[in-house]
Amino acid sequence: MSGPVCLIENSDQQLVANQEALDILSAIKQPVVVVAIVGLYRTGKSYLINKLAGKQKGFSLGSTVQSHTKGIWMLCVPHPQKPGHTLVLLDTEGMGDVEKGDNQNDCWIFALAVLLSSTFIYNSIGTINQQAMDQLQYPLELPNRIKSKSSPDECGIDDSTNFVGFFPVFVWTLRDISLELEVNGKFVTPDEYLENSLTLKKGTDKKSKNLNESRLCIRKFFPKRTCFVFERPSKKYGSKLETISEEDLREEFVEQVGEFTSYIFSSANVKTLTDGIVVNGPRLQNLVVTYVNAIRSGELPCVENALLALAQIENSGAVQKAIEYYEEQVNHKVQLPTETLQELLDLLRPIECEATEVFMKNSFKDVDQTFQRELKNLLDAKRVAVVKKNMDVSSAHCSDLLQDIFCSLEEEVKQGTFSKPGGYYFFLQRKQELKKNYYQVPGKGLQAEKMLKRYFESMEDVAETLLKTDQSLTEKEKEIEEERLKAEAAEAANSELRKMQIMHVLMLEENEKSHHEHVKQITEKIQQEREQLMAEQQKILLLKLKEQEQLLKEGFQEESRKLQQEMEKIKNIIHWAVLNVRRLHGCWVCTEGPLDGVFSLGSTVQSETKGIWMWCVPYPTKPTHSLVLLDTEGLVDIKK
Repeated sequence: MSGPVCLIENSDQQLVANQEALDILSAIKQPVVVVAIVGLYRTGKSYLINKLAGKQKGFSLGSTVQSHTKGIWMLCVPHPQKPGHTLVLLDTEGMGDVEKGDNQNDCWIFALAVLLSSTFIYNSIGTINQQAMDQLQYPLELPNRIKSKSSPDECGIDDSTNFVGFFPVFVWTLRDISLELEVNGKFVTPDEYLENSLTLKKGTDKKSKNLNESRLCIRKFFPKRTCFVFERPSKKYGSKLETISEEDLREEFVEQVGEFTSYIFSSANVKTLTDGIVVNGPRLQNLVVTYVNAIRSGELPCVENALLALAQIENSGAVQKAIEYYEEQVNHKVQLPTETLQELLDLLRPIECEATEVFMKNSFKDVDQTFQRELKNLLDAKRVAVVKKNMDVSSAHCSDLLQDIFCSLEEEVKQGTFSKPGGYYFFLQRKQELKKNYYQVPGKGLQAEKMLKRYFESMEDVAETLLKTDQSLTEKEKEIEEERLKAEAAEAANSELRKMQIMHVLMLEENEKSHHEHVKQITEKIQQEREQLMAEQQKILLLKLKEQEQLLKEGFQEESRKLQQEMEKIKNIIHWAVLNVRRLHGCWVCTEGPLDGVFSLGSTVQSETKGIWMWCVPYPTKPTHSLVLLDTEGLVDIKK
């Protein structure tokens, strides 16, 4: 990008996603590291974001007391330290502009910056005093601006408890610091200074609670946080910062900016969603549209809904990718016609497996395996279509071959070669010779016999006429020959019926094998999702445990007790994940973990579970309930 573009316009207090910016994001297929900066107006936010972009001028730097940047502006550049990644920089309009009238718009800008970023920078002037904490009111509004789930949690967990799982790293940048950072007469690092500033104030009165609100929100929602301080840039600092040359900037300020940019480049993570889903340009585009549309419609941006909406789009695309891969591989690896159906099915099976893997790799949040079932149905239909095409190609090839081989016989019939005494058996002899030639030609496919039978049926009138008019045969001999022909035709029909039955059985067996392969891959996917869920919840638990220890250290027993209750509920979620009971194609499936070996998992194409088996376990999230699991024998077992 040559320069920044407006990503989310703020016009007349209405937020609108800008199509030009969305188109830019849709073209970025790489993972994105999203860094957003917010702060009060006229605090120099744009200067820092320009330094991250490697530009002296980029985002507009306001020199007046009015908020200069409107809405959220975006600049995308190649990541300077992570090849194959794109750094997406978001500069937001200044908060607290008195011309806006109220702070509702500021709250939405703040919330969107949090939702879209992987690293969130809050920029302010001066030290962190009570005034600075009072100005940082926006975290208090986050529970009223963002939902993590579309419906209340079954475990009774407060919705904002889940914010830790997807909120960005919090970076507080303090500008124009002229004093050494001290706490109780001791010099401290910027991070130590931040943590001391977030220490809760003792007291149970309303004033103390009000003083602690912002501190608690930052500690609760942003457990990963750091701080950078910057001296005044130069003695000339007062007009436009971008007009000051590097030589005129204070050496300490230049070093501090260098440390800040180095940290962002090396430590800012790729934007991820729950379940470890890595965000690229198109995914970020969809998140922007979903969140802005929710705000415009008067609803709260919901992370779960955004994820499900994104999953709908991507899973549909994943199905298409899998089908395209299947078709491409069939065209490349399968030479039609094959001599047998089994040969064709053996060729298609690994391709189908690989196509399913393509889907698994590109899909997520496939609720109730809706798209997986769609893919399986499409692959089943594709298999049937390839089998039919194989038969059609074989039929067409055999038809042409029969015309080439038997055209001489048809010409001899027209010339009357067989219209004489003994001509009938001469006709049969010639037919047998040509039939032998037909059999010797390779590559006819599985329709060879059927097409030969059909061709001979088309010649039955000729053969019947020659038989009746052959004066060398007695009436008795003709009757015997007619009976032989009828028996031969009946045997050919029975043989064709047996072949069709065998093909039907093979197709049923192939459907069963395909089903087992799909179940296997879904089970593996569920296992991966379970492990990801456990890892995320364990991470949240560790962060909250650290915060609880700090609360106890500071002597806030009540806050510590509330946090302990949250952690107990999270432990229930982890316990549920360990049990790993999930719905799969309408059945409960139990994979590795404590349930392994209870319900038998068949690895063959035979139905493993016989009848209906039951297991009763305590319901992980409902203390007074039991979970009854019923596993039924596999349906459509051909051996039944």
